Amino acid sequence: MMRLHKVYHRLSLLSISISVSPLSLSLKPTTHFSSASPPAGRRPRRSFASLRSVRNATTMATSRLRNLVPLNAILAEDGTGGGSNGSVSSSSSSSASAAALADDEDDSTTEVGYRLPPPEIRDIVDAPPLPALSFSPQRDKILFLKRRALPPLAELARPEEKLAGIRIDGKCNTRSRMSFYTGIGIHQLLPDGTLGPEKEIHGFPDGAKINFVTWSPDGRHLSFSVRVDEEENSSSKLTVWVADIETGKARSLIQNPEIYLNAVFDNFVWLDNSTLLVSTIPLSRRDPPKKPIVPFGPKIQSNEQKNIIQVRTFQDLLKDEYDADLFDYYATSQLVLASLDGAVKEFGPPAVYTSMDPSPDQKYVLISSIHRPYSFIVPCGRFPRKVDLWTADGRFVRELCDLPLAEDIPIATNSVRKGMRSLNWRADKPSTLYWVETQDGGDAKVEVSPRDIIYTQPAEPLDGEELEILHKLDLRYGGISWCDDSLALVYESWYKTRKIKTWVISPGSKDVSPRILFDRSSEDVYSDPGSPMLRRTPAGTYVIAKIKKENDEGTYVLLNGSGATPEGNIPFLDLFEISTGNKERIWKSDKEKYYETVVALMSDEKEGDLHVDQLKILTSKESKTENTQYYLLSWPEKKACQITNFPHPYPQLESLQKEMIRYQRKDGVQLTATLYLPPGYDPSTDGPLPCLIWSYPGEFKSKDAAGQVRGSPNEFAGIGPTSALLWLARRQGSLCLFAILSGPTIPIIGEGDEEANDRYVEQLVASAEAAVEEVIRRGVAHPNKIAVGGHSYGAFMTANLLAHAPHLFSCGIARSGAYNRTLTPFGFQNEDRTLWEATTTYVEMSPFMSANRIKKPILLIHGEEDNNPGTLTMQSDRFFNALKGHGALCRLVILPFESHGYAARESIMHVLWETDRWLQRYCVSNATDVNADVDGSKENVGPGAADSETKAVAASGGGGSEGSNFEDEGFHSRQRTTRSKLAMSSSDLLPREGFC
Repeated sequence: MMRLHKVYHRLSLLSISISVSPLSLSLKPTTHFSSASPPAGRRPRRSFASLRSVRNATTMATSRLRNLVPLNAILAEDGTGGGSNGSVSSSSSSSASAAALADDEDDSTTEVGYRLPPPEIRDIVDAPPLPALSFSPQRDKILFLKRRALPPLAELARPEEKLAGIRIDGKCNTRSRMSFYTGIGIHQLLPDGTLGPEKEIHGFPDGAKINFVTWSPDGRHLSFSVRVDEEENSSSKLTVWVADIETGKARSLIQNPEIYLNAVFDNFVWLDNSTLLVSTIPLSRRDPPKKPIVPFGPKIQSNEQKNIIQVRTFQDLLKDEYDADLFDYYATSQLVLASLDGAVKEFGPPAVYTSMDPSPDQKYVLISSIHRPYSFIVPCGRFPRKVDLWTADGRFVRELCDLPLAEDIPIATNSVRKGMRSLNWRADKPSTLYWVETQDGGDAKVEVSPRDIIYTQPAEPLDGEELEILHKLDLRYGGISWCDDSLALVYESWYKTRKIKTWVISPGSKDVSPRILFDRSSEDVYSDPGSPMLRRTPAGTYVIAKIKKENDEGTYVLLNGSGATPEGNIPFLDLFEISTGNKERIWKSDKEKYYETVVALMSDEKEGDLHVDQLKILTSKESKTENTQYYLLSWPEKKACQITNFPHPYPQLESLQKEMIRYQRKDGVQLTATLYLPPGYDPSTDGPLPCLIWSYPGEFKSKDAAGQVRGSPNEFAGIGPTSALLWLARRQGSLCLFAILSGPTIPIIGEGDEEANDRYVEQLVASAEAAVEEVIRRGVAHPNKIAVGGHSYGAFMTANLLAHAPHLFSCGIARSGAYNRTLTPFGFQNEDRTLWEATTTYVEMSPFMSANRIKKPILLIHGEEDNNPGTLTMQSDRFFNALKGHGALCRLVILPFESHGYAARESIMHVLWETDRWLQRYCVSNATDVNADVDGSKENVGPGAADSETKAVAASGGGGSEGSNFEDEGFHSRQRTTRSKLAMSSSDLLPREGFC
């Protein structure tokens, strides 16, 4: 579903939009296969060099020419793995599949090269992506930001520097693996709600890669960066361009050809309608530092002060002083003021600037930077951080804070950095700052009241003017929605209790006491009142929209809610009176066929009060079979006008069957899943199908919350490039091959003082049993042909289920998982106890410790360059060796150059081929009772194995956060209060791959 967010995006690994070359590199993923009974005639496994050599080989382009294979030649290597010619539930189907597989016996070898899945899957993945959308500040124009399909592997193979928790493309001086747009089209939004003809932005080089598209405050210009392909499979450095909206003509903003954009952190921002503040590569910069052949000395870390420092297993950290120098080299910027008339002026000294945030009145700029001393154990988000205040013309005003290195933030959830944080401009004031300071030392385990204090202060306070305390909080600060001096909403929450509170405050009236507006559990989606809708101000900021009713002096706001109910989500828009709490539902989604949501307020282009009978909102509308389209809805008639007409992305699945099903776990917990069935399938006549269950566990504090329904039965089935739903298209002749049970809830519940993970395995198995029993009861799944799979924490789930519930599944597919919790001793996922505090839990949750019990076929897939905390590639390597050491039927596929999520077309197609092959061999073709190996799985369980589940296991690595590099989030997409950039895109808003 498309939503509003910033037009530009960084590091969207799963949405890199680059052209697919007519030639495909015939390189090979590393594959290892192990089975207790290897197929006869299999060639001995050979090792081969890592593809990392591609990065540094200067003659690779010519030496690898012989390995370039035309795509049509590779298409012959479908390797579909066979299938049935009859009913998939009949014994004859197994024989037919086995016969087909015999023709492809070499597929199980370790040197298969990159392969392609069957055409019905490949066609969906290769479908052209839809454009992203962005509305002008005046809501009268829409940008269509165009994208290409999946990138080739060569794009990922480009050299990159892994420094301080980030990855840098040194050639472009930006983040590596960065997605881009290929073109920009402008449409006028006509008075009747329809779109005018497209006007193409033109003037930039052919083949330009476009990033960071932003509107000027007055909507008359666009700014964006441009880079072009150069020789040796590299891109040029980035330059800043501007385009005139009326003419569509684009030109370079800075005429000096030696000035390039430095986009390692922030890039550029509009200060007013004609001036941008741009982060550039310093002109004085020379060649990068060279790594000394002989090191200066040993690498030493010390804790002779006996500090308690617990950190998770962050990746890509600085390793030595050379790395620190290299980080400085690439990250140091020179800020410049660049005007549309061509004038360029330096702004401050060179430094490692991380963000630039202009004040609403355009008079000041908040400049954040990081500086030494750096750390070798935490990413750059925890480096010393300084925030300075400057005038918009480049005069230094004052230092607001200089925070020290933060290596000692406790691992407990809701722990934060000491000192000033969340320093921003008030959206409703010209130039007033606000920030938060913790009172518990940043440690969530410290009991104190208040826990956080919100302060506010003018940009340039008068002599003797004291800080103003805006509000005190006993939970952890969660943000502010500003309106005016009479109204602001303050949010606080606490993860351990799932408590979330919303306060009403009057920032300009000290005599008005704050009061609680909502006090609820964040898990209780049924009680969610919705969020206030925001309107754009003339200054370009966003504040709560106050709504007027005829002959009514009340203070009304619009609450936009998801509308969770036991029948599924029914989004709504409420007119809410702040003082009394009375509400009137002025709009809600159709619940019979469609799923509609409110995306944005569109009647805020003019100043003054907004009247309820003059509202205009942007909505989205979709159904099970109709993809998302956008509409303008106008009051008082609530007339809807469709403004987009995107084609169906995969018409071959237009009539797929989707049902949200409910069932119960044996302990009484209500569970939900989405059951997908192929087009035209009828269980009463076609019989049960092989079934793939794909899921991801979640933690809850209450059974009631865990049992609530989330999502809508009418949502369109979005299919990503590695989605399990791709197998809905898999056919053998005219027969459907798969049912898909997507996202069955796997709640791990810890009520009261109970820790959820202490009963992880028990609850995991109970949830899986309930899901399997339900699909069998419905007659859609063959009991001997049910596979389970997941990515990240879902892979962890998959391995545990094969270890502890082998009677349920015929095989498993685990992608980019972590399997040994002793390698993440300082917490993982939402577990904030250490290995030494919860030894038994860590050991019992680790499928690595139960490798001797896994007898069902398991396919492990992992990116060779996984930088997600907790899911080191080593996790899959060691798990595979443990499985192989106990004779398990297993296969390990390591994808060169891939990170936690897979991006390259070659990699994605191969993952799909491996997955399809595994499902064909061990699910579709499985003719044995899934219970046959259950007793056998216990044959190697002896005293030693039993001890392994009760004794502490020595940790051999640091801790692992199962999240993305959250310490660096502020540098990836810092929210600006003054120049919010709106965009909508289904693939820009990607599933968060950070948790595993």
